[in-house]
Amino acid sequence: MATFELYRRSTIGMCLTETLDEMVSNGTLSPELAIQVLVQFDKSMTEALETQVKSKVTIKGHLHTYRFCDNVWTFILQGAIFKNEESPEEVGRVKIVACDSKLLTQ
Repeated sequence: MATFELYRRSTIGMCLTETLDEMVSNGTLSPELAIQVLVQFDKSMTEALETQVKSKVTIKGHLHTYRFCDNVWTFILQGAIFKNEESPEEVGRVKIVACDSKLLTQ
């Protein structure tokens, strides 16, 4: 199963990467094993979001910038409002990166 490396730029992905880098620097972990951990992280995040997340969110805001490159959409919204079943949440600026999930099965 192919995966994207998008989730490595999330907060948890960055913390994992920093921790792995520190462990490699200390000699606690080999670089090859650190790479395997990151690949497994990518797979696990993709699977968890596909199978465990059931919430739906509506997003409204001013589209500041958009881009389509290498089958990846990037949107930057200003004054975005996220609405779910509970309550709306206003965010000053948000970046959304979207990839075609069909590419994962190729």
